[in-house]
Amino acid sequence: MAATELHVELDRSDAAPRAVRGLAGSIVAAALALPGVIAAVVPATAMAEQAPEQGVVALKYLNYRESQPGLKRIAVDAPSLYLLAPIGAHWSLEGSAVHDDVSGASPRYYADVSGASVMHDKRNAGDLKVTRYFERSALGLAASVSNEHDYRSRALSVDARFSSADNNTSWNTGLGFTNDRIDPVNRKVNEKRRTTDLLLGVTQAWSAQDLVQANLTLGFGRGYFSDPYKMYDERPRKRNTGALLLRWNHRGENWPGTLRSSYRLYQDSFGVRAHTTEAAWVQPLGSAFTLTPLLRYHTQRAASFYYDPSSAINPVTGLPFYPDQEVSTRYNTNDQRLSAFGALTWGARLDWKISPRWSADLKFERYEQRSGWRLGGDGSPGIAPFTANWLQVGLSSTF
Repeated sequence: MAATELHVELDRSDAAPRAVRGLAGSIVAAALALPGVIAAVVPATAMAEQAPEQGVVALKYLNYRESQPGLKRIAVDAPSLYLLAPIGAHWSLEGSAVHDDVSGASPRYYADVSGASVMHDKRNAGDLKVTRYFERSALGLAASVSNEHDYRSRALSVDARFSSADNNTSWNTGLGFTNDRIDPVNRKVNEKRRTTDLLLGVTQAWSAQDLVQANLTLGFGRGYFSDPYKMYDERPRKRNTGALLLRWNHRGENWPGTLRSSYRLYQDSFGVRAHTTEAAWVQPLGSAFTLTPLLRYHTQRAASFYYDPSSAINPVTGLPFYPDQEVSTRYNTNDQRLSAFGALTWGARLDWKISPRWSADLKFERYEQRSGWRLGGDGSPGIAPFTANWLQVGLSSTF
């Protein structure tokens, strides 16, 4: 589902709506949930491995809308629940559940189905994780499920974290397995896909004001990667991925705010190479509120089997026709997510500490993608601009 995949890709900066983001089975998701990143201040040391002293329950509601010029596309409403419960002095149980209600029109351009086609889908997903804490380490085991009417996913993962004696350094490792079943309602395919993910990471308290982190994630996928809803879409049955994520949090000595910054390099065997950089500023407003504006830029080159549209223009739509299908290649796609483009995301989050136990948050982000915004090369021609808006509200409590 395009909207879900895009949402998963773009919502990585928010650790709280873990259920909304998707599956705990994704080691990549675990890598992106940097401990302490969402804190208003940079912790004095790297995260010590110790069981939580309090439980947390959080409710979130996400409203997502995407559009192209003159066309409203996918809309998603997604309530979610997150729970963290300590069990004795050395264990914790963590879980989340989400329900996505997806509706709208398919992409008007570069899809078989015209923009006038209306679809509706629902997704139910959940995950559960148990963690055992030792003196300077922690070991976690997680499982997750996700069901749509044409897609089913099951995942298992294990992760381990180790801290140095002074708690200034922590190392993270993880291994995950995902098994997907793709069986669209049009019965064109009945396929499977298996993915293995590996995570290696280190977090270092560089100084009293600086926290840095480096994570390397590798993915090895086998099975069906094509889009069954597109007429001309045949992709390799193997996809290997690699991503390097660097993060730096800096708290000023003479001001109350904190700078959060990151850079991510991604490359896969499809030929996609992407660079993403982000900066956010965490600014306390009195003792009860915190405002966090952010700006993110993404640029990528196209997959090696992505084909640009024909130079001929459709007199009715004013857009180029599909690629020349006489091009004879084993693999081909016209999926705009695999094209060359640049994208900007801007937004802000407001956190409100209502009482010692209760807090609320409100977040808005806007994403805009254009071919001409690619850095370091030309973008793919003939792709209509794409925009998306996220609005999320949340309420959480400790116990």
